Amino acid sequence: MSPRSPAIPPDHPASTERLRLDKWLWAARFFKTRALAVEAIEKHRVRVNGQPVKPAREVRIGDELEVAQGPVLKTVVVRAISGVRGPAPQAALLYEENADSVARRLAQAEQRRLAPEPALDLSEGRPTKRDRRHMDALRQGHDGPADWDERWSAAAPTRRSP
Repeated sequence: MSPRSPAIPPDHPASTERLRLDKWLWAARFFKTRALAVEAIEKHRVRVNGQPVKPAREVRIGDELEVAQGPVLKTVVVRAISGVRGPAPQAALLYEENADSVARRLAQAEQRRLAPEPALDLSEGRPTKRDRRHMDALRQGHDGPADWDERWSAAAPTRRSP
């Protein structure tokens, strides 16, 4: 289980026993805005008791929520209802994360930490200026850069006498 205590302090703004899901997710600090919470719910990234729901679904104490945030899937149990977004320590008292969820999340974090940097797999990218000059030289049949006079000349053309 989580190290958090399920007891809610007396000054906590827990009001009713039911509240809209999007508002609860915002108050519990899963999402920064209610609009983001609504978007996640509509994309079926949030499930209540294993079922996809709508943003207006009322959350009750004891409901089990599955919240997908990027690659992380959190499974939490609602412990209190509050429609007021407070500080993070108070918001953490609104839910309790399952032990399996915590273990899975920590294992995923460890895998991401140990995974190789994806950019290291790229052996070729956009050519540098030096690479481009070398490719131009190969196209022209030279081994190295072309001679200065062969490339272009800034001198005015000489006149030939008739």
